[in-house]
Amino acid sequence: MSENIKWPGPAGLIPVTSGKPEDANIHNRNYLDNILVEMRAIDSILPDKHKKIFGIEFDSPIMMPAFSHLNKVGKDGKKPMLEYAKAAKALNILNWVGMEPDDEFKEIVDIGAKTVRIIKPFADHDIIFEQIEFAKKCGAIAVGIDIDHVPGTDGKYDIVDGIPMGPVTQSDLTEYVKFAKIPFVAKGVLSVQDAIKVKKVGCSAIVVSHHHGRIPFGIPPLMILPRIREVLKEMEIFVDCSMDTGYDAYKALALGADAVSVGRGILPQLLKYGESGVIEKINKMNEELSELMMYTGIKDTDSFDSSVLYIK
Repeated sequence: MSENIKWPGPAGLIPVTSGKPEDANIHNRNYLDNILVEMRAIDSILPDKHKKIFGIEFDSPIMMPAFSHLNKVGKDGKKPMLEYAKAAKALNILNWVGMEPDDEFKEIVDIGAKTVRIIKPFADHDIIFEQIEFAKKCGAIAVGIDIDHVPGTDGKYDIVDGIPMGPVTQSDLTEYVKFAKIPFVAKGVLSVQDAIKVKKVGCSAIVVSHHHGRIPFGIPPLMILPRIREVLKEMEIFVDCSMDTGYDAYKALALGADAVSVGRGILPQLLKYGESGVIEKINKMNEELSELMMYTGIKDTDSFDSSVLYIK
């Protein structure tokens, strides 16, 4: 399974890196690859990768992604979002789900993995409240909203699957947090300004992300992460975008993230092999994470130290 696997799904379903200057993914990958690591080998021990997220202990700070619409590419009766939920359960890592119909969301949660539901910023706020309530009934451990999925490429509010998106205000977030009564996540934070706002309204956690390059020329999440960590010292902070190896995850964790999501990095294995492919990919990432933790004297997931990093 470890061979290079080409994307097996329909073209256009999942946005890919364009290679153009405005593509934030290009800058993100370059930034990640230009973070170097010094070695602190003396007194280093086998690290403990367990991590508490929302008060629940998981076996690793590497998490599943908040994919949406992926079940449309299922083959042989297999649904990809069910497959990676099965992998999350087997690995005891946190599972995330994006925009899915309620019945499919319930099917995913019923797999048994601890799951977070991320909701789009629908212009019709009733849909948001309904999906929060349904997620709670299904047993989601947290809910949240894509704060960055407001504009479309036409410069107007986006439309997803025929459903209009709308703005996300601080007063909106305040209502969602109050209504949820379980941890609420703001996904798509990419500035100190937004970080301060989500803290003010009572969010429990954020995902530092540009949603695979939704914003043209977007800064790499790891570039802004340390500044966000400074103003959100007690809040749980997660990161995604280009997390493809355990080494990438290490860099994010060292710069202040509590956990990281791996998204497109699992897609080839997920779509070709299903659960077993995802398990193999995440196990390899965990090995790489453990390796770099040992090289730098990091004993557990609460001991990361950004001073080992150097940016070229």
